[in-house]
Amino acid sequence: MSLQQIPSGAAAIAVNELHVDYHGVTALDGVNLTIEERRICGLIGVNGSGKSTLFKSLMGLVQPTRGSVRLFGLDSVQSRKLNLVTYVPQSEDVDWTFPVCVRDVVMMGRYGRLGPMRRARRQDREAVDHALDRVGLADLQHRQIGELSGGQRKRAFVARGIAQDAALMLLDEPFAGVDKSSEGALVALFRDLRDEGRTILVSTHDLAGIPQLCDEAVLLHRHVLAHGTPGSVLTNDNLARAFGPLPAAAGTAALEETPDGLA
Repeated sequence: MSLQQIPSGAAAIAVNELHVDYHGVTALDGVNLTIEERRICGLIGVNGSGKSTLFKSLMGLVQPTRGSVRLFGLDSVQSRKLNLVTYVPQSEDVDWTFPVCVRDVVMMGRYGRLGPMRRARRQDREAVDHALDRVGLADLQHRQIGELSGGQRKRAFVARGIAQDAALMLLDEPFAGVDKSSEGALVALFRDLRDEGRTILVSTHDLAGIPQLCDEAVLLHRHVLAHGTPGSVLTNDNLARAFGPLPAAAGTAALEETPDGLA
């Protein structure tokens, strides 16, 4: 299914009373969240708040204790089969030594659209060329993925989602380890992708950058503490509930450096 064929009327993400437990430890507790199409939503929270677990739940990679997830009105398995959703994990979840080049990584986004012989056709190669051009990696397409810089690696996985023509992009800390120049390029790219009809859920610790990037924000601490416009979510009271009292002199800068270590 292509981006132009998405059924209208259903929310891009609809999570209802989602509970996830890991070996008796609660990771998500009664999460309710609705994100409409063509939005960029920032996901905010401290270590252990459940951000990565929420991403994996949306992808169907972890099974909920109870509750439900619907993407464009479909369950996670159906939406993945129809290539509606793509997931860019945190850098530490990727084996950068694996002997695969950048172009092969991007071509992985086309696998669900290949025929039974799994041979790339002209339209698949053209989709990969287009995606590489979009993220500025055409000149590096034959490099081993681990040879790229942090920002280039993130762009390669975003290109995979573009080649897939995914309607929903789940980006887990795409700005971690990325320099300011690459971050600015990614922000501009994400906004262009939104304008083309995609929905993007992005976790980030860069609170100061959320108003520029996002249409809305979600503050998560095992359940949703706040959801709305960036201005309504990023209040001192809400941030204190999620992060604890902040040093007056530090502001949001201290939070921007906090890594997300949630399993």
